[in-house]
Amino acid sequence: MNYRTLGKTGYKVSEVSLGTWQVGGRWGADFDQKNAEAIIHKAIDEGVNFIDTADVYGDGLSEKIVGAVVRSRSEEVLVATKSGRRLNPHNAEGYNSKTIESFIDDSLKNSGLDTLDLLQLHCPPTSVYQKDEVFEALDKIKEKGKIRHYGVSVEKVEEAIMAMNYSGVATVQIIFNMFRPKPAEEFFPLAKANNVGILARVPLASGLLSGKITKETTFASEDHRNFNRDGKFFDKGETFSGVPLELGFAALERVQKLFGETLIAPQALKWVLMFDAVSCVIPGASRPSQAEANISVSNLPDLTAAQMEEVQKIYDELLKDSIHPNW
Repeated sequence: MNYRTLGKTGYKVSEVSLGTWQVGGRWGADFDQKNAEAIIHKAIDEGVNFIDTADVYGDGLSEKIVGAVVRSRSEEVLVATKSGRRLNPHNAEGYNSKTIESFIDDSLKNSGLDTLDLLQLHCPPTSVYQKDEVFEALDKIKEKGKIRHYGVSVEKVEEAIMAMNYSGVATVQIIFNMFRPKPAEEFFPLAKANNVGILARVPLASGLLSGKITKETTFASEDHRNFNRDGKFFDKGETFSGVPLELGFAALERVQKLFGETLIAPQALKWVLMFDAVSCVIPGASRPSQAEANISVSNLPDLTAAQMEEVQKIYDELLKDSIHPNW
C-alpha cells in the first residue's frame, strides 16, 4: 500500500481507502453485520488506515460498525464521518452551531470514539459555503476536542472552490472518476495550492466503471441505482455519477476496448490515482474479496500517457456536454 498526505491534516493515509455507504446503506442487499465487519477487517489487514462513513448510512449503523471494528484493532485507523443529511428539510437554515454539534455528539456516541479524526459537512446546499457562522462553529467544536479536523463533501466543483475560502477546511470530498473528470481542471490546482486534501468518491460511477453492469442488469428496489437515477431523492450525480446510461454504456464500451478488458475496475481506480492532487480514493465494497481487489490497485503500474489521453477523449466526445454544466 502506498500512502499520501491528506492536506493540512498531516495524516498519511492509504491511497486506496474504504468508503462504507454499503455498510448499512441503501444498496438493495439484506444487511449482514458479519460481512460488514469482515470487509472492514480485511481492508485494515491490507493496509487501509482511513475509513469514510456518515451518520445517515443505515441511520448510524455504519458508524457503529466502523467504530467497533476500529476500536478492536491495534493499528491506528483514522475515521472520517459526515453530518448534515439528517436535516429534514435539508436546507441551509438547518446548518447552525447547535444542530451541527448535536450531530457530532451522535456520531461520537455511535462510533464509541472519543474524538472524530475528520468531520465533513455532508453535501450541504450551496449557500452554506457562504455562512461564516457554520465554519466558526466547526472551529469552536474542534477547540473542544470533539473533532480533530473538518472538511466538506460537495456535489459541485464551485462548492469545493467556495469551501476553500475558509482556512479551517482541511479536506474536500468530491466525485471524481473517468466519467466525471471536471474537478481536475480548476479545483485540483487550487486544492494543492491551499494544501487541501482530496477524497475521491464514487470512483467506479456506482459500478458502471466496473464493467459488470450491462443493459440487462436490474437493481433491487432499495438500491439507489434503481430509485435515484433522476435525482428524486438526492443529487442524481451520486447515482452513476449522473451519466445517462445510454451514453454511459457507449463510453464504457470504448474504455473496455482501450484496455482490452471487460472488467475495468482496476484501471478505473488507477486512473483516479494518476492525479497527485488526490489524497485517497474511497471505493466501497460488498464483500471482503472486493475490498482486497480494490486495495491491490495501489501496486498496479501507472497508466500510460496515451491511455490517459484516450480516456479524456472518450469523455469529451460522449459525456462532457451532459456532465460538465451540471457539476
